[in-house]
Amino acid sequence: MSPLHTFMPHLRAVLALVLTLAALSPAFATAEHQYARGEFAIIQGGRAPNGKLSIAAHGGSETGGDGFHIYLMAEPGHRRLAALDNVNEDNILDTAPGAFRAACSQDSRCVAVTFRSERHIVTLNLYAVEGRRARLVDAPDLFAGVTGRSIDRKTDGDMRTSVPALTWQAPRRFHLTDYRVFVLDDTALADKLGPLGKTTKRDGGGNTIQFSAEADGELLPGNRIRMGETRPGRFEDLK
Repeated sequence: MSPLHTFMPHLRAVLALVLTLAALSPAFATAEHQYARGEFAIIQGGRAPNGKLSIAAHGGSETGGDGFHIYLMAEPGHRRLAALDNVNEDNILDTAPGAFRAACSQDSRCVAVTFRSERHIVTLNLYAVEGRRARLVDAPDLFAGVTGRSIDRKTDGDMRTSVPALTWQAPRRFHLTDYRVFVLDDTALADKLGPLGKTTKRDGGGNTIQFSAEADGELLPGNRIRMGETRPGRFEDLK
């Protein structure tokens, strides 16, 4: 079975989660959860295969946003070990544990966590589990690898959707896909993307440009990452 066929169910699941959460009424545009005192709720996919670790969410206030963090937990006692870096009240949209997704490696020594930072923008964090903590690893950026630049959300307001997703193929090897949608007046970006891009003319003028790419990667000693060839991913049928 090809990596794409292996990966696509996970990508569709992430896309479905994003679209479901984004479809909430304007009054309830976020998935919120009021955490009880001492409640650390395991997120989707958050139980590690070894049964000794889990990934759980906790926050304060009625919406769960105050002091929100994702934690590495020791199991089966469900004891808090450490907060994961780069997931907090400043960069999350949702607080409900069901809005966060973990992908644990088979040996439970690596975990990828995805969550919405905006309604259609997903953040992917990659961690190496080392003893009692999970160390943040610089995750690869397929878009930056092709275009030579990362997206700055403060200035690149033309990116409407971004959904990265990661699945493990072996304890240190993974498959990564990056799917994005831009709305632009011209096709310069599509020209640069080549087979990794697809352009659809908009009825009101301008262009919708999809970027879809996939690649295999490996986490090396020292938490360095080696990526293989970037290939075209799956494009959606945008009307």
